[in-house]
Amino acid sequence: MQEVKLKNITIGTGQPLAIMCGPCVIESEEHTYACAEQLKKIFAEVGLPLIFKASYDKANRSARESFRGPGITEGLRILGTIQKELDLPVITDVHSPEEAEKAGLMCDIIQVPAFLCRQTDLIFAAARTPAAVNIKKGQFMAPWDMRNAIDKVLSQGNNRVIVTERGTSFGYNNLTSDMRAIPLMQAFGHPVCFDATHSVQLPGGLGTSSGGQREFIPILAKAAVASGANCLFIEAHPDPVNAKSDAASVMDFKELLPLLKTLKRLYEVVQESST
Repeated sequence: MQEVKLKNITIGTGQPLAIMCGPCVIESEEHTYACAEQLKKIFAEVGLPLIFKASYDKANRSARESFRGPGITEGLRILGTIQKELDLPVITDVHSPEEAEKAGLMCDIIQVPAFLCRQTDLIFAAARTPAAVNIKKGQFMAPWDMRNAIDKVLSQGNNRVIVTERGTSFGYNNLTSDMRAIPLMQAFGHPVCFDATHSVQLPGGLGTSSGGQREFIPILAKAAVASGANCLFIEAHPDPVNAKSDAASVMDFKELLPLLKTLKRLYEVVQESST
């Protein structure tokens, strides 16, 4: 498997379980920085690598009045401050080739959202930056179809690519997770991440926003680790009820520590059994 190396983290076979974690959207500079500080302490206590995640713009909100974030200029400035002052690698979403070019110069990983995983120009632009590229598998995509997305990144001379399973559409306003997707996509030779929080969403389930079943986050996260996932994506918030994006599917900081401890032990068992 081709490893993905960041500043102080390596993602791949035999490497520690890396976790992309943070609030869904940048709500304010103070809030986002405080979240990053608290998460750094939580992850240090467990001994797991943290890649801090927050979006400068949630461009695919259910309703036009939904909060989207501060925008790319201010958002990248905030993420850059966290990256430098807290010495954390950062990841954020991009939505256009122009955004990818800007974000890829600062972020350690730039993420292609699930709805955009077939947008060739976006993937090309992301791949041409110095950043690693994380492509989320669309809810409408079969695992084996993600080979084409990977090939688009490789064609631009970038082999630092991760693909993420985040659930598949299962009727209206519902998703289901097929853990077979993890080994199926790993067969392409690159790390596979599992998004444990977006996988519990009920897309558009509340009419003007997405619903969610956060009680299933630990179950799916443990299942993904047991299935061999190389990293996890877990959005978390200190006050989920009042989160400005994905309030129904982000994990509470209070519940994160015990889950991380369990995931670390489970990951170590899986690694031992595969050697």
